[in-house]
Amino acid sequence: MTPTKKNSEQEPPAHLSQSMRRWWRDLNATFDFEAHQYKVLRVACEAYDRAQQARAVLAKKGLTFVDRFGSPKPRPEIGIERDARISFVRCLRELALSEQPPEGHDRPPRPPSRAPKGRHL
Repeated sequence: MTPTKKNSEQEPPAHLSQSMRRWWRDLNATFDFEAHQYKVLRVACEAYDRAQQARAVLAKKGLTFVDRFGSPKPRPEIGIERDARISFVRCLRELALSEQPPEGHDRPPRPPSRAPKGRHL
């Protein structure tokens, strides 16, 4: 992905939240995405929205519920939020929107976006 002036080829999907549609447009104005990267961007936006939906349910209903035996159990939305956050972060890493890792970042280097010719994963 390379910075570009404007790429209006892809509009954000209508089912995304307003904030994710705005983020999509901002990224699309800054970067020149390849076709497969739009799919990753869509998944990232959907994951973020899903995490926010789960968070809203947790804020309203709390972290636990009482099952039919009277035992407290964690709400399923906890796992939904966690999984959606993980998916969002992985999509961001895959898109490689930032060329430089943050200072003090001690993770291994990001893999190249494309495998060299002749190498198959």
